[in-house]
Amino acid sequence: MARYRTHSIEFKRQVAQEYLSGETLHGLAKRHDIQRQLIRVWVRKYEEGALDDAQAADLIQEYEARIAALERLVGKQDLELEFLKGALKSAPRQRNRPTSAITGPEVSPSPKDAG
Repeated sequence: MARYRTHSIEFKRQVAQEYLSGETLHGLAKRHDIQRQLIRVWVRKYEEGALDDAQAADLIQEYEARIAALERLVGKQDLELEFLKGALKSAPRQRNRPTSAITGPEVSPSPKDAG
């Protein structure tokens, strides 16, 4: 499964400012190894003011990553619990027996052993 890169708000703002200061889309895309369309999106958001609060946005990104990690952990634990419940249901039940029944009856020595 492909993993997408995430870029900080500060990086997005920097690239947008570089473009607005005269850099070409092609040059920026090549230098930063990102698509030109992505730069256009970042520039539009920068001009709309969506990239202004960098620290808050970075904190939100950190929280979202932490939430995703915790959701994966909860899902994994839920699967383990379901597996263990199924194993418990299919396990043979043991009956409660008196102690003498568990240890077995006393066995007297055979005549061969006595001799």
